[in-house]
Amino acid sequence: MSTPVLVLLVYLLFLAIVAIWSRRETRTLSGFFLAGKKLPYWVVALSTNATGESGWLLLGLTGMGYAVGAQAYWVVVGEVAGIALSWTLISRKLKRLSDATDSITLPDVFAARFDDRRHILRSIAVVIILSMVCAYVTAQMVASGKALGAFIGLDYPTAVIVGAVIIIAYTFVGGYKAVAYTDVLQGGLMLLGLVTVPLVAIHAGGGWHAISSNLQAQDPALLSMWGITGSGTAGWIALFSFMAIGLPFLGVPQLMVRYMSIDDEGELKKARLMSVIVILLFDAGAVTLGMAGRALFPALDDAETIFPVLATELFSPVLTGVLMIVVLAAIMSTVDSLLILASSAVVRDTMQKILGSKRSDGELAGYGKVVTILVGVIAIAFALEEVKFIFWFILFAWSGLGAAFGPVILCMLYDRKVNLAGVAAGMVGGFLTSVLWVLLFKSQTYDLYEMIPGFLVGLALTTIVSRLLPGVSDNDYWQRRMQDERH
Repeated sequence: MSTPVLVLLVYLLFLAIVAIWSRRETRTLSGFFLAGKKLPYWVVALSTNATGESGWLLLGLTGMGYAVGAQAYWVVVGEVAGIALSWTLISRKLKRLSDATDSITLPDVFAARFDDRRHILRSIAVVIILSMVCAYVTAQMVASGKALGAFIGLDYPTAVIVGAVIIIAYTFVGGYKAVAYTDVLQGGLMLLGLVTVPLVAIHAGGGWHAISSNLQAQDPALLSMWGITGSGTAGWIALFSFMAIGLPFLGVPQLMVRYMSIDDEGELKKARLMSVIVILLFDAGAVTLGMAGRALFPALDDAETIFPVLATELFSPVLTGVLMIVVLAAIMSTVDSLLILASSAVVRDTMQKILGSKRSDGELAGYGKVVTILVGVIAIAFALEEVKFIFWFILFAWSGLGAAFGPVILCMLYDRKVNLAGVAAGMVGGFLTSVLWVLLFKSQTYDLYEMIPGFLVGLALTTIVSRLLPGVSDNDYWQRRMQDERH
């Protein structure tokens, strides 16, 4: 048995222990989908970062650093700003609202907030979540196939299936609590890899001066963040598109439930500080790694394999095994959260709320476990076709969720005139705009990132429709809450 495989088995043993330890919480819907809202701030902070980054970070962003050099640091700027704004503008208000309405899912919050008795918002949210989660999980399964293939020589189909079985198994057994606590380990491993590998690569290349000289000889634009603007309009659009990658942090549901799951609202400031620092180290390390990797291995056929290449070429077999786990950790920390999100959309929002199932919480939690398996199997089937560009495919799903939910969450929390009609229009409009932009307009607009028009359309529709059509406004909502408390 090879050393990397042995390291993988040790890691899997740890995941199994955490899953079994977390199993008690899976007997209720709140426990399976939200860990009973009892998580400490450090778990929420690291789980938020690990979930938000995924295989996109270790394979996609490192590959982008390899391909375009310092220009990729604009992604770092956008992501740090996005996560900071999310914690500052959304976390506390959303936590309070979810607790006040006894909500388990984000559609729960919408339904309670806007008195959505006909389940309009729930139905829209479920369709968007399930469609984007399938695309998102598929891309992550592709990433796991690439990673396992690069590290231990498995053929691609086998690698996809092995990675998927691992993730589905511990999510099935341990639910959200297992997901959150394994995210802590996985986030720590990702941080270790993204600090260590760039430093070792720079040392192997003779220091940063030698790396810079090498990149200068290949293409001077690789060393300048502003080099991207040299192509005029197309360059500036690319710059803003890179920065806008951080916008979905303001609304993707798999991160919003992290804020809802924290035990003590007063700990959110600590979580925010930890989260912002860690994501800065994550992203800056990924781009720097890609740049150093290009200097060392300038002729790779697939830029998104630079992390596995550096790990196998520069480290001992034991450390290579650890770094393989780093890549898998990045993938797992997102896929498990997406499986829980899809499961909650089917079981809590569809079966229990929309269809009115009278089954007990324990029975429904059992159905939730079955759904995690089904979604995983569907993603495997698509992943076996192999998506070629992980970075852009994940961004498509990331932006679809962000454009659908980000604008309406901000309006719900800050616009006192927003109502059900406006939120419904904003969700549909933001989502469809981001999707149609990719299909019809992106190639004609210098590849403008779809999140930008999607977010703007979602924001505009939410505010305008809320003022044109009658509905439950903020004042109506709080008056009703006060009346309920009096009785």
